[in-house]
Amino acid sequence: MMTRRQVLKTTALASIAYAASPSLHTANAQPAQAPAATTVSGGPFTLPPLPYPFDALEPHIDAQTMQIHHDKHHAAYVANLNKAVAQLPDLGMKPVEDLLKNLDAVPEKIRTAVRNQGGGHYNHSLFWQMMNRNAGGEPSGELAKAIDKKFGTFDAFKDQFTRAAVGQFGSGWAWLVSDGDELKNQSSPNQDSPISEGKQPLLGVDVWEHAYYLKYQNRRPEYVAAWFKVINWDYVTQRFQNKGA
Repeated sequence: MMTRRQVLKTTALASIAYAASPSLHTANAQPAQAPAATTVSGGPFTLPPLPYPFDALEPHIDAQTMQIHHDKHHAAYVANLNKAVAQLPDLGMKPVEDLLKNLDAVPEKIRTAVRNQGGGHYNHSLFWQMMNRNAGGEPSGELAKAIDKKFGTFDAFKDQFTRAAVGQFGSGWAWLVSDGDELKNQSSPNQDSPISEGKQPLLGVDVWEHAYYLKYQNRRPEYVAAWFKVINWDYVTQRFQNKGA
């Protein structure tokens, strides 16, 4: 049985070989165009396309990672969620966030799959929109005021959020959430989402190793620092104003 480190090394080598293929060079040769949607057949849930090209977040997040992360990892969550709800087709009629908001109502035989695969689909669908080219900086307006009120300063928020991200043991996420009328930083394991706790995720960073290993290896703090430079604060502000909707 391969160890986790061996799997990651094998994935990295395969990714480098994959990056040399003409199809990837073609995608990167057209930076003005966002990637086309990747088809995931066999169910009601679909993989949303990235809202920008794979290389849009360079040099902070590399194109290889973005393509593999979206086209392989996120696509797998969608495919596996479709397999799970195929057993109970009525569930496929509901938005994934509705399933995650009330996991206790999901039949036990597929509840874990919906939690993991549905969580992966929902979290990543938000994650792509929470980043953008020529982004970063600090929020403004009402969100900036709310962050200052809760955390004192933006730098204090950033420090606490970073500690939540770096300190998450193993795979998971760090989040800025709206819990009623209060902002909070928190982490969550695996693909668990704050929405399952009745909270609204406003900003989240994926700290699974597949999100950063090709470029940053084990240097998670460096990845999180770089990720702050691509945060799409306009989108986060919109979620704040709409209470996470």
